[in-house]
Amino acid sequence: MYVMSVNVGRTHLLQTGSGTRQTGIYKELVQGAVEITAEGIVGDAVCDTRHHGGVDQAVYVYGAVDYEWWGRTLGQELHPGTFGENLTIADFESSKTSIGDRFHIGNAVLEVTAPRIPCGTLARRMNDREFVTRFREAERPGVYCRVIEPGNVRAGDDVVLKPYPGETVSVIEVFRVFYASDVDRETLQCHLAAPIAIRDRIAKQRQLERCTSL
Repeated sequence: MYVMSVNVGRTHLLQTGSGTRQTGIYKELVQGAVEITAEGIVGDAVCDTRHHGGVDQAVYVYGAVDYEWWGRTLGQELHPGTFGENLTIADFESSKTSIGDRFHIGNAVLEVTAPRIPCGTLARRMNDREFVTRFREAERPGVYCRVIEPGNVRAGDDVVLKPYPGETVSVIEVFRVFYASDVDRETLQCHLAAPIAIRDRIAKQRQLERCTSL
């Protein structure tokens, strides 16, 4: 695997039903090295900090294998950065990863924390009202990562993906559980034992508490 593209977002005005809003989903290809810190790629715009960004969602990674699938499905070529990812990785398929897996890229180390949950901003970006549903059904979410080791990354860098050594859950299982109306206690405990993003951890802890109180 290698980094096909490094993509950085600039603040962009997106038309909504009630007016306009700022978004950082529109990414631009960056030439040369970029610095990755605990908060993400330096210079990358994160406008909706309630749902995006933060140390557990510092870097969003999407795979070329997933892009190839979308190209066939939609009948059009999608360029790296279309889904708002920071790093587009060749030979990578997000559904094959697990929480806690680590990307080693140059001197940087990124740890998978959560799948990307699609939102209305993505649908507007794709100019398709049904795209949130299509993205969910495709089960090709890409992955959010926390930064274990800061560093510099550029297109062309080799990528080594190392599996998490302990008990964990797959990215797709976490993705499916997000939409599930009923989740059993054992599943929740399994998720809480994995190094998931703090937002997911809080949500699943609350679910577990409800299960316990029943």
